[in-house]
Amino acid sequence: MGKIISVASKLRRDRARRLRRDQTDAEATLWEALRDRRLEGWKWRRQAPVGPFIVDVLCLEAAVVVELDGGVHAERPDRDARRDAYLRAKGLQVLRFWNAEASADFDRVRWTILSACRESDPARRGHRVERAL
Repeated sequence: MGKIISVASKLRRDRARRLRRDQTDAEATLWEALRDRRLEGWKWRRQAPVGPFIVDVLCLEAAVVVELDGGVHAERPDRDARRDAYLRAKGLQVLRFWNAEASADFDRVRWTILSACRESDPARRGHRVERAL
């Protein structure tokens, strides 16, 4: 007999698949830098369901969520605040960047993400990495 899946979880899964397929340019650039453990060996998932939400990028090892926000997020800061509170309550650190910020200064965004990951794991904190990842 197959696994019983709720309608809500099936809808979230289908939405996550659609978001992976229809990603923004900023998400595609970020994913290219993170996929296949390219950022210092950290394992990332994109458009991952976490509770009732789908996060842009998630590293379970480091408990870090990265959200890339477009213009629609400026119109609903209260919704993002509730989402962030939920994710923090689950023990996740949330890093938010605007799409334009990620495009204009991608190195800084990548280093901010890497710093958050390193802070989560004392064994990797002093690990030397070349500037051009």
